[in-house]
Amino acid sequence: MPVFDTDQFVLRLIAETLFYDEEYEALGNLSLIDTEEQCERFVASFAPEDGLFVLEEATEWEDYEPGEPDDIGYALAVDSREVETFESPEGVAEALLRLAREHGLAPSITLLFEEEGE
Repeated sequence: MPVFDTDQFVLRLIAETLFYDEEYEALGNLSLIDTEEQCERFVASFAPEDGLFVLEEATEWEDYEPGEPDDIGYALAVDSREVETFESPEGVAEALLRLAREHGLAPSITLLFEEEGE
């Protein structure tokens, strides 16, 4: 029986989170959250217009008040800078796992749908 590889398991989950469904115009992205500062630090998603996976570092955040009715537990990034692009979900998954370990960050998955009229 093969030995269970936790890193490969986590990398696969991250990679499968970063998807784009053209039919439903749905996009999965993964944020790395600084739980002490209560804000997004890094965000990764697929950019369908480029066919690449993009990793960004947050540079500015929305105002955040814990306990608000729409509280998600952290401040969302409103501006960021591109860190790197990847041709495969596995590449960005490895970068995200490395960043999470280096900075002690937690994951947060968001499913986005393209708004009509865009």
